[in-house]
Formats: sequence, structure tokens, C-alpha cells
Amino acid sequence: MQVAVTGLLRAAVNGAASISVEAATIRELLNKLVDRYPKFEALLDSDVAVAINGEIFRDNWSEPIPRDAEVVLMPRIQGG
Repeated sequence: MQVAVTGLLRAAVNGAASISVEAATIRELLNKLVDRYPKFEALLDSDVAVAINGEIFRDNWSEPIPRDAEVVLMPRIQGG
């Protein structure tokens, strides 16, 4: 699947706007990204949100990723 990378997260993936990764869940996706881009690990706890087909997930990393889903990694928006 192609995963779009937005905002400041691109710096952690060597500037890539899109990455090809095969993963069944958000957790597997993020683990594969950390393996490929070690700088990405520092962002996981507080800086990453994942959108699957327009629905944003901030903490539910066990969420399955449907086949042919639109997946976007984005900076997490901090709220108050």
C-alpha cells in the first residue's frame, strides 16, 4: 500500500511524501517504518496520528488496515 506522509513527519522519513509499506494493522505499519527509518521512533508516542480512509487514529494501534485503504501519516494535533 502507499502511505502518504504529511507535515513535519517527512523529515523522519528522509523527506518522502509517500512510502510503500505492506501492513495489516497500524502497529505493524509503524513498526516497519521504525525499522526502515529509525528517526521515526522518536515521534511515535506523541507526534503521530494515522488516518485510514479519512478516520483518524491517535492511540488505537491495533486497528486493522483494510486492503486498498487510503492511509495518511500526519502530525498529531495537540488539544487543550
